[in-house]
Amino acid sequence: MLKWIQGGLSAVTGIAEPEYGKEFIHPVTERVKGKQPFHSASRDDFAWLNPGHTNVETVTYYFSDLDRGYVGFAQVIHSNIIGLHTTAQFTFKVFNAKEPKLNVWTSTKLENFRIEGPNFYADGLSIEMNEDASQVRFQSQVNKASVVDLTFDRIAPSVKVGEDPTTYYGDDIEQPWGTMRHVFWPRNKCHGTLTLGAEQEDEKIITFAQDAPVYSMFVMAIQGMKPHHAAKAWNFVNFHSKSHSAMLMEFTTPKSYANTKVSIGVLCEDRDVLAVTVDNEVEHVDPQIDSVGWPVPEGLVVKFEGVPSTVKDEDVATAEKITATVSGALSEMVVRIDVMDEIPTFVKNIVSGVAGTKPYIYQYANPLSLELQDGPKIEGLGWCEVTFISEAEEVTEESYSEK
Repeated sequence: MLKWIQGGLSAVTGIAEPEYGKEFIHPVTERVKGKQPFHSASRDDFAWLNPGHTNVETVTYYFSDLDRGYVGFAQVIHSNIIGLHTTAQFTFKVFNAKEPKLNVWTSTKLENFRIEGPNFYADGLSIEMNEDASQVRFQSQVNKASVVDLTFDRIAPSVKVGEDPTTYYGDDIEQPWGTMRHVFWPRNKCHGTLTLGAEQEDEKIITFAQDAPVYSMFVMAIQGMKPHHAAKAWNFVNFHSKSHSAMLMEFTTPKSYANTKVSIGVLCEDRDVLAVTVDNEVEHVDPQIDSVGWPVPEGLVVKFEGVPSTVKDEDVATAEKITATVSGALSEMVVRIDVMDEIPTFVKNIVSGVAGTKPYIYQYANPLSLELQDGPKIEGLGWCEVTFISEAEEVTEESYSEK
């Protein structure tokens, strides 16, 4: 009971949490051990949850133009602070990995927003998913520096891990004090236009043709608790080639939840999901302590391991594993984001004054390679994010050199 009270108190006040232990986190990846992790997500799985407690809910549509090097994302962030204040933000990034001088970032508050199932509307913005959950159209004119009209056509099946893709925090899974949830479209085609600096002399229009090799990953996520209580670090990889896609979404909890790693990978070949993997290893290659104090990697190696998506639960134990590796240098850093400078004031108040909380996101756009089993390297384009949030006292070059 004491720990439940402490958990509820810290969720409201923002104080540092006590060390509950591993029994107070219930990862989705643990619930699918010995089972088939891959479950196809329905349209309803992408409905906005909008719980009445503190949470940050997002939809993020990544795009990668393999021929011309354009990479980035369009995103909506919907946030609720202890049920008292709800706000929404449109964020956008585009970068050219072949011509790095193009680097556009905007963040714009949304007005008169509302949700309808998986759809989202605000003044000057709409995100609409069709009825068979095969296409999404994202339109935004809320910021003239980043006008978006993109359509995302799902190629491979949608993905969730297990029947319930949620990680729960607390001593009672039926009444958790925090949650983390992700559902995915791991491989899509993207077409439409981006208009940068609309109505200005240097206006630039980027067109993605329907038959061009522009690929996408879409993720809907919710952190049903304060971000610095849910995770201390993240690794994210979004790799696309003309034949394959690979995605990793991984977070590690703070000490309060036993530094537990929750790692989700998805491997796709054209229109098929080859495997959803929960036994993944991430290596930060040659990390260097930067001016902020975080060990920033100069390369990344991600090793995936799982069973084929067609294997049934009863055959998982004897099934031959699928293995894959995504690797490459992180030579082109797009930006280092000081989260406390970028987020809205009301969100900033969530983590203000918490010792050791120093959230930074390092974004990269680089050529990466994928090796499936013992096959040849498949070259492609990767968007990577390495995020450090808290527990700076544990971070040294030595502590990361063997990871």
